[in-house]
Amino acid sequence: MPAILLLVLLDVSATWVLTHKLDMDVWMLEDFFWLVVIAQILLLILFAWVVVRGVRAGLRSVNHLADEISQRSIDDMQPLSVTRVPTEIEPLIRHTNDLLKRLDASIIAQRRFVGHAAHQLRTPLAGLKLESELMLARTLPDDVRVRAERIKAVSDRMIRLGQQLLVLARADPSARPQDSFVRIDLCEWVQTSGAEWIPQTRAAQVELDLVAPDYPVWIDADPLLLDELLGNLIDNALRYGSQPGRIKLNVGTNPPSLTVEDDGPGIPDDEQERVFDAFYRSPESKVGGSGLGLAIVREIANAHGAWWKLTSRPDYAGTRISVIFPGPRKGAQLTRHERI
Repeated sequence: MPAILLLVLLDVSATWVLTHKLDMDVWMLEDFFWLVVIAQILLLILFAWVVVRGVRAGLRSVNHLADEISQRSIDDMQPLSVTRVPTEIEPLIRHTNDLLKRLDASIIAQRRFVGHAAHQLRTPLAGLKLESELMLARTLPDDVRVRAERIKAVSDRMIRLGQQLLVLARADPSARPQDSFVRIDLCEWVQTSGAEWIPQTRAAQVELDLVAPDYPVWIDADPLLLDELLGNLIDNALRYGSQPGRIKLNVGTNPPSLTVEDDGPGIPDDEQERVFDAFYRSPESKVGGSGLGLAIVREIANAHGAWWKLTSRPDYAGTRISVIFPGPRKGAQLTRHERI
């Protein structure tokens, strides 16, 4: 509005000068006509420049808001800022913030329900497993033994699923897992946590190798969540790798990273993004599982502000999954959900 008032004032001033300060006797009518035309053209150009500058200034805050929304992760439900935005946009932002608040409350309630349900199911499932083990310890007819073994296998799978759901709830950003972070040596931790899988890998005739530097590689992390991350990566390699075969754990230093490699058939290119989705299992997979293993890896990596990278066919014969703490290098083709 001040710019428009200035233009009106300039127009009135120019008209007053033309009518009061110029001697019309020495001016031809044609000269006067062209003077008015040139003056109006200059005024229109000035008016257009003022309007364009005003519109751009008004949209600058809107563009900034659009950039802020585009850079957010899907888990960020924080309210949008209403500072320095046009008055006409404030009601839209307030209603959007109200929607984000209600959506965040709904997601938190859903995840809390999943965590509580998984926790409550652990006791009856543990009792069912114990009963089946007691039955199998006795002499049973063949048909009863088959049913008891089937009950035990199903209860083991349900207990594992419940544990995975609890890990997902613990790794949820709203639970603030970073509050329990401690400084750990990635090399020592991988050696200790990976050693727990040696009996299982030997039983499956799989060689478990560790390649790590001789000096500490420090990261800030939640050891329990990292145990689940490594456990899911090794379990995934055991399920889908070759038997007999080899699993390689590699600790990098710059940046700190953990890589798990197997020599299995690999993952087709069109499925390499979908395998990180919860409950997704390849139609060609003949191995049992819940489809939560790599989804848990993704959530734990997000909770640690880490990046991940999956390499498989045709670039790598087997499957290689890398988790990088805390940041990527340019051109590394890593994946991460940015957090604010």
